[in-house]
Amino acid sequence: MTDTVRVVVADDHHIVREGLVSLLGAIEGIEVVGSAEDGVDAVATVSDTEPDVVVMDIQMPGLDGIEATRTIVEQHPDVAVVMLTMNEDDDTIMAALRAGAHGYLLKGADAGEVTRAIQAAAGGGMVFGATLATRISGFLAGGSGQRDLPFPELTDRERDVLDQIAAGRSNAEIARESYLSDKTVRNVVSSIYSKLHAADRAAAIIMARESGLGSS
Repeated sequence: MTDTVRVVVADDHHIVREGLVSLLGAIEGIEVVGSAEDGVDAVATVSDTEPDVVVMDIQMPGLDGIEATRTIVEQHPDVAVVMLTMNEDDDTIMAALRAGAHGYLLKGADAGEVTRAIQAAAGGGMVFGATLATRISGFLAGGSGQRDLPFPELTDRERDVLDQIAAGRSNAEIARESYLSDKTVRNVVSSIYSKLHAADRAAAIIMARESGLGSS
């Protein structure tokens, strides 16, 4: 890593995104090399610019920030992702950590906190907002109960889709009830099969029902 931290900003709200670009661009030691308006754009921008850190929103159209983080971490293991979001529920935080995020801040964090998180992530550290630090420490220590969830290798979205598959719903029904596109559901289902080493839908249903899913 060079002395200057190269950063990509990903947020679907134009005003927020441009505000972050302007704020970070004025900080010595940080260079904003790209910005993205959704998860798909974020993945492409990272490939084009090869940053040190991505500052990532979670709720974005097409590909959300958690799935985008997972893809970026898999394709570019040297790139660190810091989530900057309004979401502070436990499931979302855990999903971000499982996806490989190096930091988790709530929007409203001051410039100094965001800067420190970026610099720490670029150096390989993990940083969390002060209001989240105690909760996250508990998660990492195993006190959140998340280890009791079936198929910990799945994201929350993938587990929810698997639950619906086990309940007998078709991809079209899942897309409609989850407010997802048909393509997104197909991609999620494909990822589930791959992670569970399931040969087909029937095999995935059997595995899911044996683990208690499918009662919804």
